[in-house]
Amino acid sequence: MISTWSFPNRIIFGCGAIEHLPAAVSGLGARRALVVTDPGVVTCGLLARITDLLGKSGVACAVFDGVKGNPTEASVYPGVEAYRSEHSDSVIALGGGSSLDAAKAIRLKVTHDLPLEEYDDLKNGGDRISADLPPMIAIPTTAGTGSEVGRSTVITLKATGRKTVIFSPHLIPSVAIADPELTFDLPPHLTAATGMDAMTHNLEAYLSIGFHPMCDAIAIKGVEIVARSLPIAIHDGRNAEARTDMMAAAIMGAVAFQKGLGTVHSLAHPLSTVAGMHHGLTNAILLPHVMRFNLPFSRARLADLAAALGADTRGMTADNAAVAAIDAIEKLNNEIGVPKRLRDAGVREQMIPVMVPLAMADGCRLCNPRPTSAEDMEMLYRAAF
Repeated sequence: MISTWSFPNRIIFGCGAIEHLPAAVSGLGARRALVVTDPGVVTCGLLARITDLLGKSGVACAVFDGVKGNPTEASVYPGVEAYRSEHSDSVIALGGGSSLDAAKAIRLKVTHDLPLEEYDDLKNGGDRISADLPPMIAIPTTAGTGSEVGRSTVITLKATGRKTVIFSPHLIPSVAIADPELTFDLPPHLTAATGMDAMTHNLEAYLSIGFHPMCDAIAIKGVEIVARSLPIAIHDGRNAEARTDMMAAAIMGAVAFQKGLGTVHSLAHPLSTVAGMHHGLTNAILLPHVMRFNLPFSRARLADLAAALGADTRGMTADNAAVAAIDAIEKLNNEIGVPKRLRDAGVREQMIPVMVPLAMADGCRLCNPRPTSAEDMEMLYRAAF
């Protein structure tokens, strides 16, 4: 069943939704699209499916497939050149969060002249972003970041030396096409990592100090969906119901975290730039440690999350229910094969002093329910190490 949503953007959702791509492109008045993707998407054949659909509808398309995991400026400026040299009038992002984020940055730079660091959210850079952006269609091939509905792009910049958040409502893709079938062949380890990214977005959003009851309701339901469906999607990748649930939960997480995220993300971003870790995997390993750190400040909300995570909290005190939430995340991590420690994922102890100041410079921690100092950041890294 295909349905069209308008929160926060137009979302064409459901198995088979990709067939609506030609109509979506036509509806935006686009005739020459730049498809932004990564080599993995090309290899697995998904790019060919997209270009075939566009060709049959009379839309010319060029391809920029130079996006790397944990994208940097090297995934942006060549894409800008491709857009201009091909006289493109629109962007189609195809892939995981890295491709979607790189596409947003490419879209920004084709009409905005300042260096990317000038749009840093920590410098209120969003005030420099206007509505003068080419139309963009986002087609996720993973269920994790929810970037297809998000207001931000996260790019590692040379000038800042860290993953830098660029945030503006104008960055929301014009249309998202969320087809769970595109995730059917995602390997189990990537299903796990991207799925825990969606879990962390929903869970951290629920705990964050921002006030947004609508986002709270979405976030806690997103936690429930991931807890129920992620193990199924990992063990049976072609289970349409589980894959549909996970794609919905990823979108819900990205909608919810407009309320804010927290210290998990501030710790995770340097692990991508310094250690080269997959963002979702870092979130998964760090999440129970930060939940435990937050417990004195978030008992009631953690107790709410315990029930959403499937724990039987009847007769429990708030303290015991809060601990049950942490236990449930650790149990889920174990069930889906997430390494217990950062060192099991290749992190070296000498990286920790390098990462602490980068984590402190990351704005996500400002919405954490418990304030975090540099000493806290080091303690959390070492607890997870």
